[in-house]
Amino acid sequence: MQPSSILNSAFIKLLCFRVLIVLAYQIIAIVVGWHIYELTHDPLALGLIGLAEVIPYFSCALFAGYLVDHYSRRWFGIFACLLMSIIALCLQSIANNTISGDPSVWIYTLIAFTGMARAFFGPSYSALFALVLPRDLYSKAAGMGSSVFQLGLVTGPALGGFLVAWCGKSGAYSIAAVLCLAATVALLALRIPQPPSAERSSLFTSIGEGLRFVFSQQIILGAQCLDMFAVLFGGAVAMLPAFIHDIFHYGPEGLGILRAAPAVGAVLTGLMLARHPLNLHAGRWLLAAVAGFGLCIIGFALSSNFWLAALFLMISGSCDGVSVVMRTTIMQLITPDNLRGRVAAINGIFIGSSNELGAFESGLAASLLGLVPSVLFGGVMTLLVVGATAKLAPKLRRLELSQLE
Repeated sequence: MQPSSILNSAFIKLLCFRVLIVLAYQIIAIVVGWHIYELTHDPLALGLIGLAEVIPYFSCALFAGYLVDHYSRRWFGIFACLLMSIIALCLQSIANNTISGDPSVWIYTLIAFTGMARAFFGPSYSALFALVLPRDLYSKAAGMGSSVFQLGLVTGPALGGFLVAWCGKSGAYSIAAVLCLAATVALLALRIPQPPSAERSSLFTSIGEGLRFVFSQQIILGAQCLDMFAVLFGGAVAMLPAFIHDIFHYGPEGLGILRAAPAVGAVLTGLMLARHPLNLHAGRWLLAAVAGFGLCIIGFALSSNFWLAALFLMISGSCDGVSVVMRTTIMQLITPDNLRGRVAAINGIFIGSSNELGAFESGLAASLLGLVPSVLFGGVMTLLVVGATAKLAPKLRRLELSQLE
């Protein structure tokens, strides 16, 4: 029987896994960005970090969803955590100059393996989420899960920046490795009855089943496309090392503050939505939140004051928090149990890959247009995406969550 409380022990362990691995990933991301910019002083090099991760992520995501649905919802998450810990230790060796060769090449290679590992986190979490909670708690649990996720996004960048200033890149990478091992322990401690695996079929037939489901659901597809293009064009975060160096003239601790600012807003929003879910006018709230995100990116681009820029990023995080909770709740309510891994993997391709492609787009646009104009362009494009989605996905625009329960 499923537990009736949102704070049952299984869900707490699942949340521990999520916050620990997000925390480790964010520390690695911020230290790698600082590391690469120190080596190159080139905004395009920051964008290439995203490209190096998104290609293997995109290549592995659908296969990861298949494996989670058909074999184990837990063990592939454990494998990915262990791989992340090895990556962090290898990055530590590069920072200590104990590996010969071009350090940039080694860093990009390891980031590619990070993309492979990350492909398993979303499907594992989504499939386990549905096993530890009843449907009537999905909306509140999505708010709680979003808050925990954003807590990692708050603490990770800030901690990464301060660790670089305090104990150097090597120390920061080693702490990330420890956090990955702790996430492994959290999953190992999770004991839940395993439901029957999805009916066996050929690999590509099974993946095709998941793709057909997503593309036949205007609500899911519209929500995923909305977020994908908004993040793709509104990816100002990837350019923060350049803003810190060239606009605000702060050290790594300033980078940590700016990277953490969006997640501060998202955590506060997630906690509020866990207590007061937006069950009415869900589609309108989703569209309004993404539009607010785009406006905040424009405000950030036009800011010359460090703390004003941080405020715009924090408000953008609040808007993004609404979007994440709405999208997660919609996906959990619509998706059949036997497709959760594959649908989460497809969602990851739409959402997760857009972060890295957005980083590459931002780096390329910054090299062509200049740093500030490229971010301003991204904010304007986000607003155009919201308008197009409202027009092309009327079912999403008119969505009420009560229709899905």
